[in-house]
Amino acid sequence: MGKRYFCDYCDRSFQDNLHNRKKHLNGVQHQKCKKVWYDLFRDAAEILAEEECKKLCRRFLQTGQCDFGPSCRFSHMSVQDLDALKAKVEAERKLKEEQNRQIPPCRVDAWLKERAKRESSRSESASASEGPIYHLPPGWPPLCELPPSLHPPTPADWSVSEDLEWG
Repeated sequence: MGKRYFCDYCDRSFQDNLHNRKKHLNGVQHQKCKKVWYDLFRDAAEILAEEECKKLCRRFLQTGQCDFGPSCRFSHMSVQDLDALKAKVEAERKLKEEQNRQIPPCRVDAWLKERAKRESSRSESASASEGPIYHLPPGWPPLCELPPSLHPPTPADWSVSEDLEWG
């Protein structure tokens, strides 16, 4: 029978070959189904702005159904639906404002001053002591059991001879 291609947007399958897949992906039905799928994830404010610009669909108001469905150029939302959508947009807006208020303003100057203080205290403490103190990660064996390549350097290793040439 061969491989079959299943389109998640259209919820249908067909024989998978280049011609059939290209024909399906460029088809009007697939494009409509794909638009409906992505419209499910649109922002509420965007939907509200679009629905307020549309006129009401008379057929949908009279019968409760419309032959065009989601692709109708008229609005299928009732007054209650629009009010609920407005309330949702307002709630989202308030939530965003609340989150923006909770974030402290960025103060680069204060951060730089604090950093300079820390750096100066580190340099003073480093010059006062012989060198840095090394701590092994938790779970490692004692220093005497480690191979030489994992031993921390000694102060004698830090000295650099003046006649050393690089390159």
